[in-house]
Amino acid sequence: MIESLRRPRVLAAVTRLLAVLLLPAAFLRSPARCRYLACQWALGLRYPDEDLAGLAEPARAAFTRARAEAFWRDGQLIGLTSGHRDAAEQHRLFAEEVHRTGSADAARRRVLPPHESAHVRGTALDVRPTEGAAWLERHGPAYRLYRRYDNEWWHFEYHADTVPLRLPDPDALRRSALTRLAG
Repeated sequence: MIESLRRPRVLAAVTRLLAVLLLPAAFLRSPARCRYLACQWALGLRYPDEDLAGLAEPARAAFTRARAEAFWRDGQLIGLTSGHRDAAEQHRLFAEEVHRTGSADAARRRVLPPHESAHVRGTALDVRPTEGAAWLERHGPAYRLYRRYDNEWWHFEYHADTVPLRLPDPDALRRSALTRLAG
């Protein structure tokens, strides 16, 4: 138990040390952006399976700026678990959730079909760890990154022009519209 609590702290400390050690190389590459670059390199080593490809450019830029600030200002690491998904992958996830829950309506509370998913549009980010998500929930609006759903602490979306509604779950708007139509 103690080892499982200590491991994330050790990994975070090693990642911070690595970023500091990478600062001279980052400075040689780009003096004005050396802290940003060192942070991205260190986090890339900490989260090697992370894939930012496919994210809409504004969403990717907002996320990398936010996590660089979290890293240098507050010592908080934020990793990306899932970003852009193509429609086929989103469909697979939705179908698995339908199978698991027994209905499309139940599945929609956790996974949306491809035509409704912000992941397919490249504007959704699933982040880790929980402390990183908490940091992003507090500071993300400055980067136009918003936690969208009460039931998903990890899910954030980039919204350039408006502050989106915070919803209980991904299907809340549809259920509300259906209720209004039925009533």
